[in-house]
Amino acid sequence: MSASILVVEDEPGIQELLKFNLGHHGHEVTVAADAEAATASMRDNLPDLILLDWMLPGASGIELARKVRGDPRLKDIPIIMLTARGDERDKILGLETGADDYITKPFSPRELMARIK
Repeated sequence: MSASILVVEDEPGIQELLKFNLGHHGHEVTVAADAEAATASMRDNLPDLILLDWMLPGASGIELARKVRGDPRLKDIPIIMLTARGDERDKILGLETGADDYITKPFSPRELMARIK
C-alpha cells in the first residue's frame, strides 16, 4: 500500500535516506525541516503518516505532536517519532504526547518499513 508520508527532519542526510527508502517502497514523501514548514505543508496536503524528529530547530517535535493531536483535522494521522533520544523517560513522553510509535536513531530502514506497514 502506498502512503503519503510527511518527514519532519532537519538533518539533510537523514532526509535523503528516508526519501530514498520510502520512495523505493512506493510512498509519496514530503520533507519539512522544521515544525513551521510541517504545519504549512499540512495546511495544503494531509499526510497518511508523519515521521517526526524530536529535536528540531524552533518548535520541537514534541510541541508539533501536541499541536497535531490538538487539531481536529490532523488528530488521527499516525505519528512515528524518529529520534536520538533513547531514554525510557523520553520514549514514554513521546508516546504520551501522541506518538503512535517511537524509533531511536540510528535506525534500520528495514525496521522502519516494517513499522510503517
